[in-house]
Amino acid sequence: MSLQEQFGKDILLTGWGHSRFGKLTDETLESLIVQVSREAIANAGLEPGQIDEIYLGQFNSGMLPLGFASSLALQVSDDLANVPATRVENACASGSAAVQQGAKSLLAGTARNVLVIGAEKMTQAGPDVVGAALLGADYDMAGKSSTTGFAGLFAETAKHYEKRYGPAGDVLGSIAAKNHRNGVLNPYAQLRKDLGEEFCRTVSDKNPMVADPLRRTDCSPVSDGAAALVLTTGPAPSSSATAPVRLTGFGHANDFMPVEKRDPTAFAGSVAAWQRALAMAGTGLDGLDFAEVHDCFTIAELIMYEVMGLTPAGEGRRAIEEGWVYRDGKLPVNLSGGLKAKGHPVGATGVSQHVVTAMQLSGTAGEMQLPGARRAAVHNMGGLAIANYVSVLEAV
Repeated sequence: MSLQEQFGKDILLTGWGHSRFGKLTDETLESLIVQVSREAIANAGLEPGQIDEIYLGQFNSGMLPLGFASSLALQVSDDLANVPATRVENACASGSAAVQQGAKSLLAGTARNVLVIGAEKMTQAGPDVVGAALLGADYDMAGKSSTTGFAGLFAETAKHYEKRYGPAGDVLGSIAAKNHRNGVLNPYAQLRKDLGEEFCRTVSDKNPMVADPLRRTDCSPVSDGAAALVLTTGPAPSSSATAPVRLTGFGHANDFMPVEKRDPTAFAGSVAAWQRALAMAGTGLDGLDFAEVHDCFTIAELIMYEVMGLTPAGEGRRAIEEGWVYRDGKLPVNLSGGLKAKGHPVGATGVSQHVVTAMQLSGTAGEMQLPGARRAAVHNMGGLAIANYVSVLEAV
């Protein structure tokens, strides 16, 4: 049973906008939000005054002094005066949390056109500030000092994985190389260079060990950027600049925060989110043409192959070794370059994943385009698989 069949409403992505990701010294949080919001509203064929509600996904956590950003999108136009606007925060999944809140407003009938934005400015903050902010998303490390930050937490996950299933360093290097190669084709990506497998697999002066066994190429960068989309209860406006994309299913699941209450390599909350989204969409993994998943660190993407059911637990390496997740494989993963190459402006990531997926499904992805793509999934998680979101989108 699809979302439309379950709730009696069609939810469409009718317009979107996306900034470049990277160190954007000439941009502010406000300018990024305004840029992508104007683009999304115009592409949806709407006027600003037709937006009924706004959701902004943003983490911040002290990286910017302004901790109250919900109304920044109103700077797009005076016609947005008094439109309800809410900032949504769920760590690195803040963007997808905003998407799902927007969808629920449409399902509740309290809005017809919802603007969803994800935005983050990180690079102006020093490494210590960024590291402390991100560690605020971990139950055990919040407020504590760390030389490796969140990389150290995922490094521990990688160590648990290797203890159970054997060495994974070369596979992680291949995942990094794949995503860097895909990122070359993405005009929004922060890192647009094909580094090759040998470089990504090898510790060197240019690719040092950040937190054993994770090298620099196994870690997503600190980024600025924003993305926005318009959600509408169909039909799409006839003046929409792009073909709409349908949201057919979504899932959200949170896991326990204390590490002793979680299996470190199971990502149980992500498993539940995937199951809920696919069930609502009435499809299985074999019904997807590609997926965008949360590869904040390469070990996360490796485990995600198993979480989504592409392979059994401990056999995720097969997805790489047998070519399943490459551009020409049976389920390409992270055609955008993923967080690894596209960048990871925390609050923007989930919305960005939805936007680049919508571009693929509407045939407007340019050099990134996967020919014939009709249905795809987006996976976004906050913390170490604590807040987990999955969406299933399809071409109309």
